[in-house]
Amino acid sequence: MASFIPEEITAAKEAETIYVVPVEETVEKGLFAFLNRAVSEAEKNQASAIIFEVNTPGGAVDAASEIGKLFTSTDLRTIAFVNKQALSAGAFISLNADEIYMVPGATMGSAAIIDQSGNAADKKAQSYWLAAMRSAAQESGRDPIYAEAMAEESVDLPEYGAGKGALLTLTTEQALEVGYSEGTVENLEQLIETLGYENATIKRVDETFAEKVARFITNPVVVPILLSIGSLGLVVELYSPGFGIPGAMGITSLLLFFYGHLVAGLAGYEALILFAVGIGLLILELFVPGGIIGIIGFIAVIASFFLASGNVVHMGISLLIALFVAILVSILMVKVMGKRMKFFRKIILTDSTSTEDGYISNKTRTELVGLEGVTVTALRPAGTVLIGDERIDVVSEGSFIQKDKKVKIVKAEGSRIVVRELVESED
Repeated sequence: MASFIPEEITAAKEAETIYVVPVEETVEKGLFAFLNRAVSEAEKNQASAIIFEVNTPGGAVDAASEIGKLFTSTDLRTIAFVNKQALSAGAFISLNADEIYMVPGATMGSAAIIDQSGNAADKKAQSYWLAAMRSAAQESGRDPIYAEAMAEESVDLPEYGAGKGALLTLTTEQALEVGYSEGTVENLEQLIETLGYENATIKRVDETFAEKVARFITNPVVVPILLSIGSLGLVVELYSPGFGIPGAMGITSLLLFFYGHLVAGLAGYEALILFAVGIGLLILELFVPGGIIGIIGFIAVIASFFLASGNVVHMGISLLIALFVAILVSILMVKVMGKRMKFFRKIILTDSTSTEDGYISNKTRTELVGLEGVTVTALRPAGTVLIGDERIDVVSEGSFIQKDKKVKIVKAEGSRIVVRELVESED
């Protein structure tokens, strides 16, 4: 009996599967999509544990929050393996795991929340993030004071190099001392042995090429660049004959934006369809006067970007940057390079109708000056006179002239022919 039990335990150990998943580079929505896939796969295959190998400088708060919920919602054993840094959002993610292990020389902390300009976020956002850090530590049975010190400069922990005015960043030794690490290991193999899974099947989940592209595209820094390139290409194309490289560049950039957000799970096909409808309406506006169709199209395009984005504020800033680039390029094309939009050439009359080019709107009949005739109608002061056999529209010099009175043409200026009444003395 005594020899049978270890064999049964060994057989069970050999049947176990451990997943190893990297958490690297900037934390954003694309990373969440990848980790969500990895956790789902591990749950489906009834894995015994997931080791998240963390090495990140941090990233977006909203993405980190979703990843934290992902860690706490799974029934699988989660281990954060900090190799080499878990800063900012990375620290928050690690705190949401069941256990934390670190390699020698690793760091964890410095989790202040900042905006896209690098400045401290508003008090509301800071309060939310501080509460999230505190809650993550408490849920895992850790003293929340150190999590607070990572996110709030006012917390005074001088013994760990984080006096007032400084954020806490724990070293491997400090994390072990304060209970923010369960142990220190040299590498992944030693961690697996420490966890007791040396006989388990190790399955590493890596990002697919599509997921890597999606992560790059959904990066908060890349999004405004991508939209700016798209607007730049399309604006230049409007001022260029035919369809060429600028237009292809603009369309490709915008399609890449939607592709990345579709793969990352941030957008559905409805956003892409709405974008296509908006572009179609804008093109239709070039041929249908009124302006309403163009306004609807513009709103549809803008709405499609917000629909595809996981963060309304970031998308609003990105669109403003892209709009600024488009306006700046348009000014340069018109004022500096003297270009005109090619579409406007098709719908706006540009031909000159000047006299120098041989155009005459009304012929001046100077040959009529001096001729006499009879008023067919009273002139008040305009009316009709009969000159020979021709009826001519004329005006008097200002006075009223009755019907059947003799008149003389004294001036001809284009279509304006002036007459004067003849008195008996002039007969």
